Amino acid sequence: MTGIRKFKRFMLKAFFTGILVTAVFTGWYVERMIPDHFSIVADQVESFRFPGLISSTLLSESEEVALGNGSDIPADEIKITRDDTFTMYAKNKGSYQLNLKLFGLLPLKNIQVDVVDTQYAIPCGLPVGIYLKSNGIMVIGTGEVAGPDGTVAEPSLGILQSGDYIEAINGTPLNSKEELIEELSSSGGREVVLTVRRSGSEIDVKISPALGADGAYKLGAWVRDDTQGIGTMTYVDPNGHFGALGHGISDSDTGEIVQIEDGSLYETAVMGIEKGSAGKPGVMSGVIYYGPGSSLGTIEANTEEGVFGTVNDRFLNRLEGEPLEIGYKQDVKEGPAVIRSSVSGELKDYDIEIEKVDYSSSKTGKGMVIRVTDQELLSLTGGIVQGMSGSPIIQNGKLVGAVTHVFIQDSTKGYGIFVENMLKH
Repeated sequence: MTGIRKFKRFMLKAFFTGILVTAVFTGWYVERMIPDHFSIVADQVESFRFPGLISSTLLSESEEVALGNGSDIPADEIKITRDDTFTMYAKNKGSYQLNLKLFGLLPLKNIQVDVVDTQYAIPCGLPVGIYLKSNGIMVIGTGEVAGPDGTVAEPSLGILQSGDYIEAINGTPLNSKEELIEELSSSGGREVVLTVRRSGSEIDVKISPALGADGAYKLGAWVRDDTQGIGTMTYVDPNGHFGALGHGISDSDTGEIVQIEDGSLYETAVMGIEKGSAGKPGVMSGVIYYGPGSSLGTIEANTEEGVFGTVNDRFLNRLEGEPLEIGYKQDVKEGPAVIRSSVSGELKDYDIEIEKVDYSSSKTGKGMVIRVTDQELLSLTGGIVQGMSGSPIIQNGKLVGAVTHVFIQDSTKGYGIFVENMLKH
């Protein structure tokens, strides 16, 4: 009898341990793989699938959002197991909430559902020159100042940090690094107070400039107040607002997204393409034509999801193609699609395969894994090259995303962002 009791206790412990492991894994899976937010089009049935989800219940808090998974009868609560496909429908616009529960009991996640009108945008695929003016003077790093007598000083060491933005000196606002140099020259080496923005907060720091070998007073800091490059325009909406790149522009030295005051789009010409290969991403090189006659629009935001702003009539006159309906993340399926690009000098659609769709909210710019299958594009570029970021991804007649990154070890493959993540800006 003692052996039987021990066995029962063991089986009971194993049972509850299994439930605990299942709950912990499911909680991790839900947090990582199921987004906090979905958008659905009003008066249109949308299909969803949460692969790998273990026996769970989805509950709608509002009568407005109807759920279904196996019958045509709308419900406010459905059960989801494994790879079940379920549907969602709402007639009226608004924001609503769904509750996901494990075994119908343990709360896992609240999901916001936004019911929206059908949206349209023109997929572009055109290269543009990008100029960004930083919001403040960005500190790249600190270093030594060699003095006239051969001595070395490091006035900014331990005071300024890479990624700081200098906004003012002795209370005087700064608009360029040239103004900073002028103010330091007139300081006579006296201690100055710099207003610095660090991690979103303003602080004042005191530094005594060091006299350099050239007779100028210096901070001993590498600084930058602008950046530029070439990227691809993803879309323009009916109001002339654009989204480009699908990822933010980062400083080449600090690796951080450049905080901008404003920026501009300019005409550019692709001059050459270096094909990608294993371990070496390819690159699209070109020249940017600066000047008022070459301006294509203004930039208002540089974010993790891309560069955004408004195009002018000069750019609108260059647009080709008709507006397409916006596809949301649930519309994206594994299978054939195309990317639109003018990397060859001619705007064309190239065949790709969407190999993976990832709803994970933690991977904003990596919602899709794509592979170039078009032989013409493979011959021209080897797949995806730097400068093609922002090329629109079109599937089943809808604009669903944009190219964001290339796999370093395989230039035929890369990541894409869901276009709905770009449209929220």
